Amino acid sequence: SFHVGATPLMASDGCDTTPSFAGFSLSIAVPNEKEADRAFNALAEGGKVTMPLGKTFWSPRFGMLKDRFGMGWMVSVETPQS
Repeated sequence: SFHVGATPLMASDGCDTTPSFAGFSLSIAVPNEKEADRAFNALAEGGKVTMPLGKTFWSPRFGMLKDRFGMGWMVSVETPQS
C-alpha cells in the first residue's frame, strides 16, 4: 500500500500465471505544479515515463507513466472549472 496525499491506496500486481493487465490508466489531479512533480516522480521511480510532465492546452502540468508494476498513470494539475 502507499499514500497519495492523505489518501491510502492498496494495489496488487496479480498472480504469476496471469498476464499483466493493460486495460486502463489511473488519473490523479493535484492542486499545484509542485505536488504534480512530487506525485509524478514518486510513481515513476523504477517505472517508465511515457510522456514527461509539461504544459498542455488543458493543464499547466500533465504527464503519463507506467509505474514499476506496469500500471499506467496520468498526473495533472487541476484547473478551475468555468
